[in-house]
Amino acid sequence: MDYKKFHILSFKYAFEGITAALKEEPNLKFHFLAGLLVILTSLILNISKIDWIIIIFLIGFVIAVELTNTAIEAVVDNFTDKIHPGAKLAKDISAGAVLVAALTSTIIGLIIFLPYINHG
Repeated sequence: MDYKKFHILSFKYAFEGITAALKEEPNLKFHFLAGLLVILTSLILNISKIDWIIIIFLIGFVIAVELTNTAIEAVVDNFTDKIHPGAKLAKDISAGAVLVAALTSTIIGLIIFLPYINHG
């Protein structure tokens, strides 16, 4: 397989993964919707270029961590259907990573948006 075809296929598989996760994972749908609302808020508030960069990064960061969490849960669930302390720990830690990413992004978002709201 040539490099160009491989490269195109990797994008295809990535989009298939995102689509599958969106169909299966309600939390990912929530994060996409929250990201859309943040983008709309950013447009309404006419935020600065640097604030846009931060907001877009944070949205991507949270969605990437959620996708990773979804992948970890899928792997764990495919290896065991029994209650296993190690499986639970892996799933809980990956869910915790999403929580940390979402809370951090929310706090940074508030730091960015509040001055626009207070002075707008």
